[in-house]
Amino acid sequence: MESENHMKRPASKRTVSARQVSSFIWFYWRRQGLWFALLMLGLVVNVAIDIMFPIVSGYLVDTISTADFPPNPEQVDTATLAAILFVSQSIAFFTAQRLKFRLWMHFAAKVMRDIITEGFARVQRYPANWHESSHAGATVRKLTRGMWAYDTIADTVYAALLPAALMLVGILVVLAWRWPLVGLYAGVTSVLYVAITVVLAVRHLPQRHREHMDADSEVGAQVADAITCNSVVKSFGTEAREDRRLLSLANFWRGKAVRAWAAMENLLIVQNVAAVALVAGIVGLIVMEWAAGRATTGDIVFAITTYLVINAYLRDMGYHLQNLQQGVSEIEDLVLFHELPTEPAVTKGGPPLELKAGAIEFDHVRFHYPRKDSAVYSNLSLNIKAGEKIALVGKSGSGKSTFVKLLQRLYDLDEGRVRIDGQDIATVDPVSLRRAVSVVPQEPLLFHRSLGENISYANPDASRNEVMAAARLARADEFIEALPEGLETMVGERGVKLSGGERQRVAIARAFLADAPILVLDEATSSLDVVTEAAVQEAMEDLMKGRTTIIIAHRLSTVRQVDRVLVFEDGAIVEDGTYDALVSREGGYLARFHAVQSSDDLSPAALDEEK
Repeated sequence: MESENHMKRPASKRTVSARQVSSFIWFYWRRQGLWFALLMLGLVVNVAIDIMFPIVSGYLVDTISTADFPPNPEQVDTATLAAILFVSQSIAFFTAQRLKFRLWMHFAAKVMRDIITEGFARVQRYPANWHESSHAGATVRKLTRGMWAYDTIADTVYAALLPAALMLVGILVVLAWRWPLVGLYAGVTSVLYVAITVVLAVRHLPQRHREHMDADSEVGAQVADAITCNSVVKSFGTEAREDRRLLSLANFWRGKAVRAWAAMENLLIVQNVAAVALVAGIVGLIVMEWAAGRATTGDIVFAITTYLVINAYLRDMGYHLQNLQQGVSEIEDLVLFHELPTEPAVTKGGPPLELKAGAIEFDHVRFHYPRKDSAVYSNLSLNIKAGEKIALVGKSGSGKSTFVKLLQRLYDLDEGRVRIDGQDIATVDPVSLRRAVSVVPQEPLLFHRSLGENISYANPDASRNEVMAAARLARADEFIEALPEGLETMVGERGVKLSGGERQRVAIARAFLADAPILVLDEATSSLDVVTEAAVQEAMEDLMKGRTTIIIAHRLSTVRQVDRVLVFEDGAIVEDGTYDALVSREGGYLARFHAVQSSDDLSPAALDEEK
């Protein structure tokens, strides 16, 4: 069933053309300036030397074949000179080639570095909704595959197609100058050979390569998904099911791969037929010239050597055109990454946010998530004073988390304004905005790095003492000091080596060290035991002093000491007041919330029934 469902998925819609791929590569090549100029000069010199090979070969054979036997001293000198020219040509060719590729190695490495780092930088700055709808494993695969696809394309163009094109033009000019009829035949046959190769490569290979690459991305995404969620797989004992799922995707990939490879093999057959026609015509015409007394032995060697060179380049050209097409198919996603718009805030730029006190204002805000018809907020207005402690409560989906996302400008508004200290956050640098808002999420994410790096992420210049001080405030110092490697302990991907409570304390320590003027606590103590929660609550009270604090609350223990409680329902604030005032309001949400939790029934279902 899984395989059938996968087979029915619509093919990915692509808008990337060969011109876009060319522009993408030229964008990086032209920035290298002198390096690029030197490489082009080296290429021309290398090809010019190679064109001399059939000429020098024919001259050497003519010198020897027309000499007396035994040769006289003058003929020996001439033959020796011809031999020196032959060997010198080879030495010059290989020397120029090696120098060219020495330059190319440095050039290619610099460009690949720029491609992967700039591609990563753009992905980091895509809107939040793009990341929410994209599979991380597939994105990583597209980035890395695109970098190596560039390597394939660049090597093919610079090391194969460009020298082949120059070589063919040069050789055909020399051949036509020597024997016009032979040159004309070789030229026409070569052009037809290249034309057939290009047509087949452009019309029949791209779609098959794209399907192959899409299937490849699906396999990579499935592997990453299953490995990331391995704890879930183990908890349900579904390893065999995941194996079967991957097998069905791998079989789907296999079918696409064979189809793409078969198309390439068919192209080779056509090229082989054209190559036979080329050699038959050139050899036949040269024999005719020899029979008519218009070609010497050296001329025949020249012609045959010329054919061998032309055939080698044409054969390689066909092979490399296939590589080029495959590379273009593989780099398309990276080109799209390069052309997709980043967050509007990043694109437009703006002055840094000037924090004065931390007052927050939502002014007639209307917002709905992309690809959703109904609005989360229709006309939300709210003022939070600087230094005020606000709790947001309400059932799931009421708009509490969206409030924080809009405060960080992870999404742009449909209407209205969000202001901090009177500044419209849509007009300021988003980096300065987000550094001013420290968020401790309910499910903190940690990097697969050391504990010290995770705690100091918002302040990488913090000293070890400062990191440990933050850890002590978050009550994380005890478990850190109990670890053999302490702050140097690697936490695993997404922090899987730590318990939920330990991850949360690390996130709280990170917030202490960030020292942001606006603090958001998204049920930041939900994974802590009662004793630790009480201790961390004391530390968070110290952290909240002098800061504008927003607490997303699901437990009353976290909202009793706030200045105001805001009750959200369907994107609107239906209650606003102190905790004591709202708890005593008969029939109010917070009053019912209090009654439910006081009876030790913490289930959302119970609260909904009460409502």
